[in-house]
Amino acid sequence: MTKFIFVTGGVVSSLGKGLAAASLAALLQARGFKVRIRKFDPYLNVDPGTMSPFQHGEVFVTDDGAETDLDLGHYERFTDVSANQYDSTTSGKIYSRVIAKERRGDYLGATVMVVPHVIDEIKSAMISNLADEDFVICEIGGTIGDIEGLPYVEAIRQLGYDLGRENVLYIHLTLVPYIPTSGELKTKPTQHSVKDLLSLGVQPDILLCRSDRSIPEDVKSKIGLYCNIASDRVIAAVDADTIYQVPLNFYEQGLDLEVCEYFKQHTSKPDLSKWHNIVQRIRQPEHTVKVGVVGKYTQLLDAYKSLSEALSHGGIANNAKVKIEWLDSENRDDLEAKLSKVDAVLVPGGFGERGIQGKINAIEWARLNNVPFFGICMGMQMAVIEAARNLLKLEHASSTEFGHTNEPVVALMTEWMDSKTLQKRRAGTDMGGTMRLGAYPCALAGGSKIMEIYQGASEISERHRHRYEVNAAYQAPLRNYGYKFSGMSPDGDLPEILELEGHPWFIGVQFHPELKSRPFSPHPLFKSFIHAALQHMAIRNSS
Repeated sequence: MTKFIFVTGGVVSSLGKGLAAASLAALLQARGFKVRIRKFDPYLNVDPGTMSPFQHGEVFVTDDGAETDLDLGHYERFTDVSANQYDSTTSGKIYSRVIAKERRGDYLGATVMVVPHVIDEIKSAMISNLADEDFVICEIGGTIGDIEGLPYVEAIRQLGYDLGRENVLYIHLTLVPYIPTSGELKTKPTQHSVKDLLSLGVQPDILLCRSDRSIPEDVKSKIGLYCNIASDRVIAAVDADTIYQVPLNFYEQGLDLEVCEYFKQHTSKPDLSKWHNIVQRIRQPEHTVKVGVVGKYTQLLDAYKSLSEALSHGGIANNAKVKIEWLDSENRDDLEAKLSKVDAVLVPGGFGERGIQGKINAIEWARLNNVPFFGICMGMQMAVIEAARNLLKLEHASSTEFGHTNEPVVALMTEWMDSKTLQKRRAGTDMGGTMRLGAYPCALAGGSKIMEIYQGASEISERHRHRYEVNAAYQAPLRNYGYKFSGMSPDGDLPEILELEGHPWFIGVQFHPELKSRPFSPHPLFKSFIHAALQHMAIRNSS
């Protein structure tokens, strides 16, 4: 029978529940188990797709087109198990389903209540749509005590009885702060958090105690005594210099062993050599390279979490440390001076008109100075607009996302392909239903640089999240200046990849390759991009 592990958090948010869940899953994988991780967020948005990146961070997109929390990116990167729409649930989704059932009459006239109807829907989301997983780890968003999170705690409490306590384990992540003035680690926040959880009917089986330093055994014993947990199951979650060290730290603390003993699952010692190798390459790189990322969400780096990790993966593949220079595209003061100090330029995805001129200026600078350039989603669109304005001399070339233009280089597909029905999207529909989301195939042109990067593949599949498309009508005039749409949708209608011939490395993609990059299998585009940045750095240093 599938075993369920529920991960909750207390005291403060952002303690690292997602990383803890991903790290435990990786350790269980290393012991030969099949795992799946799920995230349950208590906010009322149906998904994070319409939420500001400044509030929520990045939106992680799955192959089947679900817009999810960024923690699912950690899950995929640590386990290499592709998430799906069933692995991300919000209160918005839960209540939408309950209300839809009530409208259909599924409750046979009953008064619809949080208990049992909402709770039953949550429980169903936790245990349904599974295959033959040995372990399912469910992370509960928020912190214990949040009003909006109470239904989820009640759901996992009930599942302890429904499934049997021998099949359910509760892990609680708390904070053990160090107070410099007294020189002590304080256990009261953890005690109070566990007390709050107990008041809701859940006794944690394992405690993960987040701290900036190691936790002595006497402190663990004190926590265990007051929280009714064996001290062996009080695990220190100590700060690490790289997130890929966290599974190794938990292994040294015996977390996976305690989980296996609880469930009476006996396995051989896990092979963690690949984790040791990754950490060593991160800590002892041969090179250091600087990449300038020109975006408008640089004040909250969680908005680019998958991107920064994918750049790191590209560095790992090239035995290099990637230093990211975050450049605000809205602040164009001294932009060229700042760009002159980096070895490559990347313009990421985004929405809205704010900051686009800074992105266009950065792309033009990279083009003219033969600096490696990588445009992702809007970054590709801005590269086409930059070329249309500065090379084709189309002064009003723009995207209809930013308002009406007589030169719609980028537009909703229905605005320039009215006779087509491939994408049924209109500007007036709900925001959450107007985008091309999830994995789509892309045909690569023979003899292109992109085909070389993908090691000769003629077709690839990548994840999308965008509302506007590059207008294919501009292919011919752009080709006169060396621009080539080397990747197209299989029917030839939608430009997916742009490359500039004669430039050392100038590529734009309509999709988001960062979403599929893994530390143990870096995405080929990021691997190639960092290699090009190293080559540029070597040339610059030798001149």
